[in-house]
Amino acid sequence: MVSDIKQVPESPAGETGKPDEALGAAGPDAEGAGTGSLAPPSTAEPTQPQQVRNLPWLLSRARIWTRRGLILVLRVSRLVTIGVRQIKPGLRFLWRSILRRWRRSMEFRTVLTTLLLAVTSFAIVGAYLSNQIANNLFQERLAQAESESRYNVKQVQDTFDGAQVTDQSSVITLVYDTLTAVEGRGSVIQRRYVFEAAPEQTKPRNRWVESRASDQLTIRVIPPDLRKAVQEGGKQQFWAPTQFPVGNEDRPGIAVGNKVTFNGTVYELYLIYDLNTAQQTLDEIQNVLWAGGAALVLMIGAIAWYVTRNVVSPVSHAAVVSEKLAAGQLQERMVVKGEDEVARLGASFNHMAASLQEQITQLATLSQMQQRFVSDVSHELRTPLTTVRMAAEVLFDARDDFDPMNKRSAELLYYQVERFQSLLSDLLEISRFDAGAAVLDAEPQDIFQVVAHVVEGAAPVAEEYGSEVRLNARQKSIVVEMDSRRIERILRNLLLNALEHGEGKPVHISVAANHDAVAVSVRDHGIGMSQAEAARVFDRFWRADPARARTTGGSGLGLSIAAEDTKLHNGWLQAWGSKGAGSNFRLTLPLRQGGSIVKSPLLLEPADIDFPGATSERQVLVLGTDNTGTALESPSGSGEPAAQDHEQGEKP
Repeated sequence: MVSDIKQVPESPAGETGKPDEALGAAGPDAEGAGTGSLAPPSTAEPTQPQQVRNLPWLLSRARIWTRRGLILVLRVSRLVTIGVRQIKPGLRFLWRSILRRWRRSMEFRTVLTTLLLAVTSFAIVGAYLSNQIANNLFQERLAQAESESRYNVKQVQDTFDGAQVTDQSSVITLVYDTLTAVEGRGSVIQRRYVFEAAPEQTKPRNRWVESRASDQLTIRVIPPDLRKAVQEGGKQQFWAPTQFPVGNEDRPGIAVGNKVTFNGTVYELYLIYDLNTAQQTLDEIQNVLWAGGAALVLMIGAIAWYVTRNVVSPVSHAAVVSEKLAAGQLQERMVVKGEDEVARLGASFNHMAASLQEQITQLATLSQMQQRFVSDVSHELRTPLTTVRMAAEVLFDARDDFDPMNKRSAELLYYQVERFQSLLSDLLEISRFDAGAAVLDAEPQDIFQVVAHVVEGAAPVAEEYGSEVRLNARQKSIVVEMDSRRIERILRNLLLNALEHGEGKPVHISVAANHDAVAVSVRDHGIGMSQAEAARVFDRFWRADPARARTTGGSGLGLSIAAEDTKLHNGWLQAWGSKGAGSNFRLTLPLRQGGSIVKSPLLLEPADIDFPGATSERQVLVLGTDNTGTALESPSGSGEPAAQDHEQGEKP
C-alpha cells in the first residue's frame, strides 16, 4: 500500500548522484554487456632521436602562435578602446541633452515620469501574474502526477505479486511489459520511468533484473535527495522537480518515487512526468503579457503626451508671450480657443497685457512730456537766470554802500541765485541722461590725480566743517580708462555729502584695485542712515529728513547724477549706513572700458578703514588746517605698491 505523498526538496544545481550500479539492457542479452573487449594492437612509439628532432619545431610553432594570439588580443583591445572613445562623447552628449530637456520641459518630464511609473507597475503586476500562472500550472500537473502515480504503482505491484514466473526470460518479459504499460506509449509518451534495484540488499538467486529506464534515461536524472527519501521512507510516495534529456534538449519534469517488490527484491520505481507542454503554455502566456504590456505602455505614453501637450502648450505659449512683453513688444497677445479654464486664463492674460500696455503707454507719454518740460524749462530759464545773476553780482559787489537790511538782502539774493544756477545745471544734466544724449569721453588716467583734485577742491568745505580728509591706499598709481570729468563729479558729490553729514569727524577715502576693477570708498562717521534710507539715497530729490535745512548746495540731484555717470562706465555705486555710525559710499569701476566687474576690491560695509599689512605699504594723505588755514599733505610711507589686495568686496 502506498502512503501519503511527501515533497523532496530540490537538489542544488550541478549536484550529481552517487555512482549507480550498471543499468540492465533492454533485452535478455543485456547481462553480457560490460565485459571486456579486444583492443587493437598499439603502434610502436617513436624513437628517442625523432622526439629530440621534433621538440625545437614544436617550441617554435608554440612561440609563433603565442605571438599571433598576443597581436590579435592587442588589436581587439585597440578596436574596443577606439570604439569606447568614439561612443563615450555621444553618450555624454545624449545624457546632457536628456538632463537639459528634463529641467526645461515640463511636458517631457511628465511623459517620461508617466512611462517610468507605467513600466514599473506593469513589471510588478506582470511578475505577479506570471508567478501565479506558473504556480497554478505546476500544482495542477503535480496533482495529476500524484494521482496517476498512485494508480500505476498499485497496478505494477499487483502485477508483480500475481506473477507466476520462474525463468529469466519470463521475468525480463514480465518486467518489460509491465513498465511499458506504465509508460503509456502511444503517439505521445505520457510518462517515463526509471526502475532501479535498491542498494545494500542481498541479491537473491532468481533476481535477473537490476534496472530499467525509458529511452536514454539513467538513474542520474533522479535527484539524490529524492532517492534518499524513497530509500528511507518505506512505502511513502515522494516527488521532486527534475530535468531529463529528450533528444538534444533538456525538459523540465516531476519525478515521483515509490518502492515496489518483486521476487523478494526491493526496487525503486520513479515515474517522470514531462512539463514541457506546461512550460510552453507559460512561455506563450508570458509573451502575450510582455507584448500587451509594451503596447499598453506605449498607449499610456501617447495618452500622457496628448493630455500634457494640451495642458502645457498654453502655458508655454503664455511664457513666450510674457517674454516678448518683457522685451517691449507690448502688442503680443495669446491665442484663445474654447471656453475652458485654459481659455479663460488666456483671455485674462490678454486683458492684463492690454491694461499694462495702456498704462505703460500713458506712463511713457507722461515721462516724455515731463522730460521735455524739464528740458524746455531749464533751457528757457537760462537766459533770465543769467540776467538775474548779473544783477545780483552788481548788487553783491555794491553791498557795502547799502544799509544793513539791503546789504543782507543783496547777499541772500546772490547766494540763492548761485543755488538756483546749480539746480538748473543739474536739471539740464538729468534731461540729457533721460534723452540718452550723454556719452563718455573715456581715456586712460591715473585715478589718484582725480581723487587729489577732488580733495583739493573740497578743502574749504572741510575747513568750514572742521573735518579731516584722509586718503588710504596701498598703490601709488592706478590707471583707469574713464571719463575723468564725470568721475570727478561723482567723487566730489560723495565727498561733499560726507563732509556735510560727518558732524566734523574725519572722512576717509580708500582706493584699491584688483585684476579687473578699481574701487573708491568715501567713509564718514556722522549721523549715518538706515538700510531703507541707503536703498533710496540715489533717488531724485529724495531727502532723509525733509525738514532739515541744507547749508551747502543740495539740489537733491547730485547722487542721482552720480548714479547715472556710474552706469555710463558700467560700474557700481553703492551705499551703506548705520544710525550713529556714519555711512560709506563705494564706487567700483572696470579698469578697461567695456570690461566687467566680478568683485569689488573694497568692502561695502567697512570693518576697518586701514588696509592689512605693514605701515610702509600704505600712503596716507591728510587734509586739515594749520594756524594759517592752509591744507597740509603728509605722506606716512613711500613703500612699493602691493602686488594684490587682501581685502575683497562682495558682488551686488
